Amino acid sequence: MGSSFNKIASYFPRKEEVRVLMLGLDAAGKTTALYVMKLGEVVTTIPTIGFNLETVEFKNITMTAWDVGGRDKIRPLWRHYYQNTGAVVFVVDSNDRDRVNDASQELQLIVNEDQLRNKPVLILANKQDLPNAMSIDELRDKLALDKIIGDRKWHIQATVVTKNQGLREGFEWLAGALVANNADILQPLIETANDSNVMKDNILSILRPINLKSILAKFFQH
Repeated sequence: MGSSFNKIASYFPRKEEVRVLMLGLDAAGKTTALYVMKLGEVVTTIPTIGFNLETVEFKNITMTAWDVGGRDKIRPLWRHYYQNTGAVVFVVDSNDRDRVNDASQELQLIVNEDQLRNKPVLILANKQDLPNAMSIDELRDKLALDKIIGDRKWHIQATVVTKNQGLREGFEWLAGALVANNADILQPLIETANDSNVMKDNILSILRPINLKSILAKFFQH
C-alpha cells in the first residue's frame, strides 16, 4: 500500500496550499492571531472593516489566511468567502459571556454551509488570561460544539494570542487535520491502485508458461 500511496502522492505538490478562513465576532482577536502567526509578534491592529489577507507558512503547509471582519453588519458577507476554503479558524473571546450565544449561532451557520461541509474547524478560545474567562469545558458547552459541529474534525484550543500562547498548538492540530483530510480524499485512489496491482499480478500469473499450459489443457478437455 505504501508504494501505491507514494505513486499517487507524486502527482501532488509536496507543499500543501490551503485557503483558511478566520472568522468570529468582532474584538475576538482574529487579526492579532493572524499577525502573531505571520510575524511571531503582536502588532497594533484596528477593527477589520473588510478583510486582511496574509500567507502563513506552517510546517509543510502554505496557508492563505483570510481574516474577515466580525461586526454584525459584516457577518452576512462571510458567505462570499466560503468558496474553495480548506479549513475554518473560529476565534472566540472567552471573556465575552454576553455574546457567547451569538458566537454559537454564527458558528452553527458556518458549519451548515454546503461549501464548508466536512472542512476541519479550529476554535481558538482566546483571552484565557482574563479573570472572567470561560474555561474550555464551559465554552464547549456554551457553544454547543458537540451538537452543532457533529462528526467533522474539530478542536478547541485555549489561547492568549497577545502572548503567543496556544496558537502553535492549535495550528499543529489544524495541519494534522488537513493532512488527514487529504488522505481521506486519496484513499479511493489508493484502493484503486492496489486493486490494479492485484489484477496485474493475477494476469501475469496466468500468462506464466506453466500456468498457461495448464489452463489450455483444461480448456481443450471440455
